[in-house]
Amino acid sequence: MLQRVFKIWISAGLVLTGTFSSLAQDAPKYSNEFLTIGVGARALGMGNNVVATTGDVHAGYWNPAGLSKIPQSAFKPAFEGSLMHSAYFAGLANYDYLGTAIPIEGGVIGVSFLRFGVDDIQNTINLIDPGTGQLDYSRITKFSTADYAGIISFAKQTSVEGLSIGANAKIIRRVIGSFASAWGFGLDVGAQYQTGNWQFGAVARDITSTFNAWTYTLDQNTKNVFDSTGNEIPENNMEVTLPRFIAGGAYTFYFLSDRLTATPEANLTFTFDGERPTLISSDPVSVDPALGVEFGFKDLVFLRGGVGDFQRVRAQIGDYETTSFKPSFGVGLKLDGLFGIGNLAIDYALTDIGDQTLLYSNVFSLRFGLLAK
Repeated sequence: MLQRVFKIWISAGLVLTGTFSSLAQDAPKYSNEFLTIGVGARALGMGNNVVATTGDVHAGYWNPAGLSKIPQSAFKPAFEGSLMHSAYFAGLANYDYLGTAIPIEGGVIGVSFLRFGVDDIQNTINLIDPGTGQLDYSRITKFSTADYAGIISFAKQTSVEGLSIGANAKIIRRVIGSFASAWGFGLDVGAQYQTGNWQFGAVARDITSTFNAWTYTLDQNTKNVFDSTGNEIPENNMEVTLPRFIAGGAYTFYFLSDRLTATPEANLTFTFDGERPTLISSDPVSVDPALGVEFGFKDLVFLRGGVGDFQRVRAQIGDYETTSFKPSFGVGLKLDGLFGIGNLAIDYALTDIGDQTLLYSNVFSLRFGLLAK
């Protein structure tokens, strides 16, 4: 059975390679990157390696098929919800997430909202008074640039024991002050399979490609400033986000009469937009491997770690390359059946946006649920 699962994952990757490689020539390598940051401190603490093991409200982001695990828990919730906040680049950018999942007859539905934004950016385009030609600091205004996403998910267990499937519909809104905005739409599909202590997962994000339609609304004065400073005046356009395929596998070890568990998970992320500086790179397919692990004690206290986002970086001095990576650590506390009315999980993660920068972010997330009566 394990051989059959591996063949399915490999076949899916080959199909995606052949289908989307022809689009890579016209698509940007990095589009809608805010949707690759991740949600939930548990996942972030494991280096985002949860495609196979995700099984709560956060699965609506990581792998929609994992939502089907919610009704199977020891305490069956009427719904699950989660909140997360984190700050990046020393507080310059804020990232927020809100998600909920509701078991229904025949499956589980989920709704997730994300925002990544930089606020209070100074707009100095009108700094010079056109009448006097002098600097006028009172003409400085502020604006925000923000990316939003709404995700609607559905998951169900199939007639094949241990196999579940799911799908996402994503609506994307990107805003740069009053200057530009975009709407986008995309689809994800995912699957999970569990047999014994093994868990496997795969998700194809932006399976049909995601198209962001950009509209620019620059006033004449802004256009004049752009023209006089040699900047290109942008035109309305379509931005394409090509699919990516993520496959993962995990195995749970039990110790001390099952009181202590260890669950390592390995993920492979396949991109189809040309050569990237990953450990395994080619044109048009590149592969980014990553590894995470979660240790649990009595399904109550958890310690997590992960490493991923390996990048080949050319040295600033000398003709050679170094390899950077993104480490992460985390802890968690889970209280299922809290006071007989609900579930509660509090997680913390410390993540690094890149080994060359040493800029760490503290991430907190809260997962909660009400029990069905």
